[in-house]
Amino acid sequence: MKKQILSFVFAVLLLTAFDSFALPRFAVTLGNRCSDCHYNPSGGLIRNLDGWNWGKNTLSLLSTRDKDFIMSPRISDNISIGLDYRTQYIYSQSIKRTYFQNMTAALHTNFALSKQINLIGKYDFVNQLWEGYGVASILPGGGYIKAGVFTPNYGIRLDDHTAYTRQGLIFNPFYREAGVEVGFFADKWLYASASAGSNLSDYSSNYSKDPTYTARLEITPQIGEVGLMFGGSFAAVKLGGTSDTLNTNMYGGFFGFGYDEFSLLAEYDMSNDLLSPGVKSNMIMIEAAYGVLTGFDAVVRYDRIDYNADIDKDEISRLIFGFEFHPYSFIEVRPQYRLVLEDPSVDNDSFVLQFHFWY
Repeated sequence: MKKQILSFVFAVLLLTAFDSFALPRFAVTLGNRCSDCHYNPSGGLIRNLDGWNWGKNTLSLLSTRDKDFIMSPRISDNISIGLDYRTQYIYSQSIKRTYFQNMTAALHTNFALSKQINLIGKYDFVNQLWEGYGVASILPGGGYIKAGVFTPNYGIRLDDHTAYTRQGLIFNPFYREAGVEVGFFADKWLYASASAGSNLSDYSSNYSKDPTYTARLEITPQIGEVGLMFGGSFAAVKLGGTSDTLNTNMYGGFFGFGYDEFSLLAEYDMSNDLLSPGVKSNMIMIEAAYGVLTGFDAVVRYDRIDYNADIDKDEISRLIFGFEFHPYSFIEVRPQYRLVLEDPSVDNDSFVLQFHFWY
């Protein structure tokens, strides 16, 4: 178990936020759904025209005005493109060195076949990962059917995959499934989705024997100027695909609060048989953010993971202090200090300065 813990800490240091997920706190504070800004109903990847315009004109401190320079994500009436590039400078206390890391360079596309049908694609040139799926919004109430290769809709999808509620479970940046997802909406206050597929991270998996199931329910009431979010997720996956296959179950709940420039997000997850048979694990994430001024947010996050609930002092906690600064349209600078807390204490804190360019 000690070897697994050390391996996890090292992976968390290296695999830092390399996907272009939406920021859920925006949806909570603005009272919107993820699909209001993204072609993907569950959020992330390429932004639709409303999301692109919001990122260009509203999110950043300064922005290009159309009278000075005209730009558009559309290369034709029905084809849109996007990109996401992240690189970062790291000081690692554990290995006592500094270095630059190239995290992601992804191209996104959307081909609209009609007002209700979109084909969405992504290819990450750095990590050689791809997603591709079709979304048909043809069910009642704006419901949809998604089919192809995608990341299942589980929990709060932060854009930082080092959060223990992401990296600690199976939903790291390399995890994808080939399958089908169905989702339903009830106006602005309810979103439910369920998917079934094959785990592409395990090449020995067989859907007839090793299917993966994921379900998620989100309730987002708006009380005056206060935005709230409540929900829960469940996932069942078979890991390994051999005689020592793990029948892993993951389940948890999440909460969000947004008022004016302040947001609070929290998630708690539990898992059975994630690391080895009979082992129960749990993870927690709490994030608070405040918009100091346009384009400049202060963010504090607390992460905690307990690898084995039956063993004392194997927990790891972490405090992250940082800022998210958007000085200009489609440019973000994100400094963070990551303070790792464990017993016994180890010198493994880190400083990260991330540069994010997107379109």
